[in-house]
Amino acid sequence: MTGLATSTGCVFLVDDDANIRSSLARALGLRGYEVKAFESAQAFLDAYDGESSGCLILDYGMPEMDGLQLQRHLVDRNIAIPIIFITGHGGVPESVQAMKMGAMDFLEKPFQQAVLIERIDAALAYDQTRRAATQKTDAVKARFDSLTSREAEIARLIVSNPASNSSKDIARMLDISPRTVDHHRARILEKMDVGSVAQLVELALKAEVFTE
Repeated sequence: MTGLATSTGCVFLVDDDANIRSSLARALGLRGYEVKAFESAQAFLDAYDGESSGCLILDYGMPEMDGLQLQRHLVDRNIAIPIIFITGHGGVPESVQAMKMGAMDFLEKPFQQAVLIERIDAALAYDQTRRAATQKTDAVKARFDSLTSREAEIARLIVSNPASNSSKDIARMLDISPRTVDHHRARILEKMDVGSVAQLVELALKAEVFTE
């Protein structure tokens, strides 16, 4: 392999072949990657907390639980981690199935180790970007959650039809005064840290709130 680690996060390596597992773990470790190696899919599942950042290098053909079964298990548990499959006997159908379930790559052994490094860096960078976006969305959702029940009710009406639901329309729907609606609208914009209804709507759409 050439080059040093360019991204942060742990490289989780799952392969039942002890020689491949140890050689890859050692080579990656020498180049600055944090590596945790496992001899089976179950061993990985027992150790992984479902939240740690990184990527997963996963052997396709393993006894008991193969790589595809582990991937399906992670998907079913809504655990998002970039997966790079490595295999000595996989074919097109297997790779297509893995990619459909979200795998980032499917490398056949023997592969060039420089290619694996490239794929690992891409997977770690993707994981960092995804986590940053998730944190931003969670922060926005927390701000929406801070609204009072009345504010949330008015915000929902604003977002559902910003062009039509004026203060008078909302006041009539909720049997309150337009001035009261304007007061709540101002508080909503302040809490959401936006300067206009258009920005509020954009924020709500990106965070996927009020979608029910």
